[in-house]
Amino acid sequence: MKTQFNFTKKDIDALPTPEPGKRDTYRDTKASGLQLRVTSTGIKTFSVYRRIKGGDPERVTLGRYPDMTIEQARREAARIAVDISDGKNPAQIKRGQKEESTFSDLFGDYMERHAKPRKKTWKEDQAQFRLYLEKPLGKKKLSSIDRKSISHIHSAITKAGHPHRANRIKALLSSVFNWGVSVGLCEVNPAHGIRGNTETQRDRFLQSDELPRFFKALSEEPNETMRDYFLISLLTGARRGNVLAMRWQDVNFERAEWRIDITKNGTPQTVALSPEAIEILQNRKPEDGGVFVFPGAGKSGHLAEPKKGWKRILERARIEDLRIHDLRRTLGSWQAKTGASLTIIGKSLNHKNQNTTAIYARLDLDPVRDSVNKATSAILEASGIKKPAGVVSLRRTKKV
Repeated sequence: MKTQFNFTKKDIDALPTPEPGKRDTYRDTKASGLQLRVTSTGIKTFSVYRRIKGGDPERVTLGRYPDMTIEQARREAARIAVDISDGKNPAQIKRGQKEESTFSDLFGDYMERHAKPRKKTWKEDQAQFRLYLEKPLGKKKLSSIDRKSISHIHSAITKAGHPHRANRIKALLSSVFNWGVSVGLCEVNPAHGIRGNTETQRDRFLQSDELPRFFKALSEEPNETMRDYFLISLLTGARRGNVLAMRWQDVNFERAEWRIDITKNGTPQTVALSPEAIEILQNRKPEDGGVFVFPGAGKSGHLAEPKKGWKRILERARIEDLRIHDLRRTLGSWQAKTGASLTIIGKSLNHKNQNTTAIYARLDLDPVRDSVNKATSAILEASGIKKPAGVVSLRRTKKV
């Protein structure tokens, strides 16, 4: 068969297969420089073979037939011809594109060079990447990711019923690209300027009528570690991750304090422990030592996932729409009910606020302790398990 002919589907489909180890090349008579290369395995690939001004001939691979049609190949060959006439070298441009980093490359660098050394939540970032970003963006070249790409991901997560999660993913993308720009790995942040979903601030906390049912359900919880974990979460108002990783070496029984070296907002925190919290911890403290207050069987060595226990307690208490984090909000809400100022509440919960940070630094822990103790007493009195001015045992005494 002729090596140069007018490419048609009929003629290309009829091309013979070369002998093993060989490859045949055919030229199109309609589009200058357009070729079709056929391997001994039957693979047919379009390419353009043209001499670049002032240089040697270059070959630019276009795509495989029949995935790329003849008309598509001819249009691409015409575009390349225009680029060459403008003095460009399409082969060099394509080689540069192959060398360009993908989003997976950028995210990997972000994790190793920024997130892991600086963010306690880096594992959450990694999980978000696998769930929401790896499939749509992972293999894409950075230059091909634009605002439309990011907006589509944000919109898809929102339509799936997760508007808050969509905002978190957009924020993560913005962080990754901002870091990439700062270290010279990319030119722009395509997430910049994308409007997030309106978020309604959650204000759920345990109400007075729910407290008796909640504490009754807690008392019936067979898993002591789970029961004590939820109690300490409520009585300290500390963040979930900090309570899970609570260590005995950070608890000072004499001063009734718990020192958290690093919190979510990047600052240390000293938590005032109420008498009830101290009692729970004293009963938990093992005689043979131990690292974590709430030990677990996983790699971390401490309790990792309390969701199942939480679900059991809520079902027994017949309480709906209450999250573990709402225990933290419950303490703050009852502090407000018992007359604590917003500044005191902010320091006890380690909130980071530009307007009050300086005041937090000057506050003594005593008013924070008084507020926490008052709120704790009010919670327990409302639950019906403590009489006014009394300290109640929240759990069984440790067996001797």
